[in-house]
Amino acid sequence: MTFRELHAGENPLLLPNAWDVGSALAFAAAGFPAIGTTSFGVNASAGQPDAGGASRDATVALVARIRSLPVYVSADIENGYSDDPVEVGALVAGLGVDGVNIEDSADGRLVPPAVLAAKITAIKRAAPGVFVNARVDSYWFHEDDTVPAVLERAKAYADAGADGIFVPGAADPATLEQLTAGIPLPVNVLVVPALDLDELKNLGVRRVSTGSLPYRVAIDAAVDVARAVQERRDVPTATSYDESQQRLLDFASRTKAG
Repeated sequence: MTFRELHAGENPLLLPNAWDVGSALAFAAAGFPAIGTTSFGVNASAGQPDAGGASRDATVALVARIRSLPVYVSADIENGYSDDPVEVGALVAGLGVDGVNIEDSADGRLVPPAVLAAKITAIKRAAPGVFVNARVDSYWFHEDDTVPAVLERAKAYADAGADGIFVPGAADPATLEQLTAGIPLPVNVLVVPALDLDELKNLGVRRVSTGSLPYRVAIDAAVDVARAVQERRDVPTATSYDESQQRLLDFASRTKAG
């Protein structure tokens, strides 16, 4: 199946989000057919707060390395790292990825829909085969967070050529049902703790992203290991050193061969 076809499967596409090569290797080894990146995780790994364009260089470097994996790769490019649609299109064309997430906000506020629409059009002109997942941040920032307002933005992005619509922060079942009914493209949400994949499927959701959740859980787990030793508790089991090392050796060999 192509990356686009994964959005039309029997079940929603579960897209785990990696923040470095090691996490991408682990997701690939677990059998996930596609991997996204997370701007929060990439930024946090470099000691930077999320958003503001700080993840550009690290994201470009990360996808350049992991695109050799036998999985589809979608890059989180925040708002495209530029106000110039042509620059955004050129960036995406040079990434060599299967998809991108691009958002309609800057500095924690929504931007006019025409701003993102222009970037989407430029991306599709420069890289027509890339799956553009247009992110509507209305619920994320609690700004214009009504179904009609979100549907209006989604229509603008669909008309501009978007292939999917990402609505992070949308979690209410009734809201999700209205959004999926009103958006003629695959709808993507973040993990909703109260709803499993079957329930999201029944609500019309076609893609579920883990976002920064795996990164944050990994950090918590790392602290818990240290505390377990300190408190004389049982230490959690983990993938062996040998297996982890072999993944890296295989990756290095694949990268060199490529």
